[in-house]
Parts: sequence; structure tokens; C-alpha cells
Amino acid sequence: MNILILGGGGREHALAWAVLQNPKCDRLIVAPGNVGIAGIAETARLDICDGAAVAAFSEDNAIDFVIIGPEAPLDAGVADVLRAAGILVLGPDRAAAMIETSKTFTKELCTATGAPTAAWARFDDLEAALDHLAGCALPVVVKADGLAAGKGVVVAESFEAAEGALRDMLDGHYGAAGASVVIEEFMTGEEASFFVLVDGEDVLPIGTAQDHKRLGEGDTGPNTGGMGAYSPAPIMDAAVTARALDEIVRPCMAEMVRRGTPYRGVLYAGLMIEDGAPRLVEFNARFGDPECQVLMMRLGAQALDLMEACAEGRLGDVRAQWADDHALTVVMAARGYPGLYDKGTEIRGLDAFEASSSQMVFHAGTALADGKLIASGGRVLTVTARGPDLREAQARAYAICAAIDWPDGIYRRDIGWRALAG
Repeated sequence: MNILILGGGGREHALAWAVLQNPKCDRLIVAPGNVGIAGIAETARLDICDGAAVAAFSEDNAIDFVIIGPEAPLDAGVADVLRAAGILVLGPDRAAAMIETSKTFTKELCTATGAPTAAWARFDDLEAALDHLAGCALPVVVKADGLAAGKGVVVAESFEAAEGALRDMLDGHYGAAGASVVIEEFMTGEEASFFVLVDGEDVLPIGTAQDHKRLGEGDTGPNTGGMGAYSPAPIMDAAVTARALDEIVRPCMAEMVRRGTPYRGVLYAGLMIEDGAPRLVEFNARFGDPECQVLMMRLGAQALDLMEACAEGRLGDVRAQWADDHALTVVMAARGYPGLYDKGTEIRGLDAFEASSSQMVFHAGTALADGKLIASGGRVLTVTARGPDLREAQARAYAICAAIDWPDGIYRRDIGWRALAG
């Protein structure tokens, strides 16, 4: 089987690593890929948001299966073009991907199904939004309705901060993504990530994880794209998982079918859990990053089989097989991230690292310059390890971090703290 993965971050490096464990993979191309991916697979220059170009590339290279990593190609309708061309693809059509690309779409889906979520209201007029804000309790959450590269969410502790966020969004700070905004109730509890595959009809759970969004230890400091993750998430026990499926995921997927836009692909449900009751924070139409890294480390070769079954509409015939293990990933970021950060700093020590089925360093923002590995992004490496328990997985991951010689890199030293403290 010839496989094409679209994307070039840590998520796609993890997907490539897992796919290559499966003997049915004959050839793997990742577009555009990155330095780390180039060490294990072919890479290609390709506009991954141009559906016609992706379809033509797939036909020219006899690609049997396309896996779409990030959200931008989904929003651009790449999956639609590939399906029309008869090419097997993992990823929802553009209309179904609105479950991520429009906050309003998802909130209306919850309203239609009764799925538990935060109280909300949508606005495209600043004065109306400010009038509504005056009656809200603090803290309050302000979200750009569309895709804003993970930056269109503000948890405001004061009315001044909320007003500033509204003005930024509605004044065009986030472009078309902020043309309308959603003001939400702030939910309390513990957050967890729940991943399923959906083939239009069947829903298959494929793992839980917990992400660490804040920059600093103890979940302090500014929000980021994610500073680490671990799997499984202890709070997602059998009872909570069953409620998430029965009260949120399955009703919403059934509503998508009823609307004529069946969902087919990876679905991420971000949940807030309090007293055993899950409420939906958001849906994403793809794997999270860095949650994908811990899921792939645990799933290994079977990840390809499950994704293929999803794309072919055969989820009813397969089940994820889980070992009694844990995985943990630590994001190493450039100093200054998530604000202005330095680029071009050298990273040493990776040539001595021995990758295995229980430890990997996935690349997210690296480049080569004069034969040296340098940092080229904000989140640069995701150091991932597996162990028989979470503490052992944590110890292995941090031992790898300590061996990487990158004085200009930063990382949290408490990934997994909530689960281990319990």
C-alpha cells in the first residue's frame, strides 16, 4: 500500500512513525514533511490545501490512501476532491469539518441534540456583544468563530480583558475567523481529550489523553498549542467514557447524518469533566498535537489498520487493541514561545538518541543549516516515551530531554503531574 500523509508537524511525524510499523505500508510520502520525517520517509513539496494538486500527485504516485493531518486542508475541501477522484482518504468533507471550523456550528449541533456544553451566544456586532457581556459572570470565554490557528480563544478574568478580546476579534485581528464571535460560560472541572474514529455510521473509541496547554509548571502562564500530554487520561474511566459517547459523540454524529453531512474521519472531543459528568468544550476534525504523539506511541502498527477501516466504512468490523501501558510526551519549545521566540539556535545530541517502539523524538519545528539541526519554530521537538505505568513513561521522557543539548530550549518539568499527584 502506498500512503500519503499531508502535514509537516509533530503530529504528522508521529503518524508516519506509526504507519511505518505496519508491514502493509510499501511506500510512505509525507508532504511537506520535516527534517525528522525525512529521516524515516519520503517527503514532497506540495500545496496541501490545493485539492486538485493533491489528487494529481496521488494519481501520479499511485497513492492508495491519503491521511490528512492538519485542519487547513479539511477546511479547503481537499477530502471532497480526493473522494470525488476515487482516492481513499481519512478526513471529513468540508461541510462536516465545520464541526471544527465554526464554533457556532458545533454549538448549534449541541443545542439540537441536547449534548451538554457551556451556555453560549454568538455575535457579529460589537455593541450587541458588549451588551451581552455585561450580564456574564467572570471568568468568561471569548472565541473567534472560525479557525484562528489555535489562537482565537481568550479566557478573560475581567470585563476589560473580555472587551479587549471582542474588539480585537471583531475589528479583524484574526481576519475572517473573527468576523463573528462566541461568548461562552467558563466551565470548571478537569479537561481531557477523547479520540474516536467515525465512518459516517459507526463510532470507534481509539484513546484518551490529557494535554497541558499552559506554558508553566502547575498549569500556569499563557496558553500554548500544548506543552505535553499523556495517555490514557485517568479521569476518562469507563463510566465517563460511556457518558461521553452516549450523551455527546453519538448524538452529534447521528445529527450530522440526519443533516446529510455524515462525518468520516478522526474526531477529537475536548471535554470538561466535573463530578463524573462530561461537557463538550470543542470538537476538532483531526488528531490533536501533541496528543497524537502519545496515541500513536500506544497504538503502533494497528493505527494504520484502524484508519484504513474508517476510510473504507468498516469500523464495525474492527476494535482497538490496547496494551496495559502509558505514554507521555514533553514539548521542547524555543525560548520566548508562545510570544516572540528565537529561531536558528542549534540543537545537539539527537544523533546519539536510539529510537525504538517505546521512545521517539518527533520533530515539529526544526531545519538543517550547514549540516546542523536548528530550531525553526515555536514548538520544536516532542519527546515521547512509553512505560508500564505513567511514572516510568515520565521518567524515560525526561531522561531523553536531559540528554538533548539545547540551551535555548524550554520545557515543562511536570507533565503528568495531575495524574501522578492523585
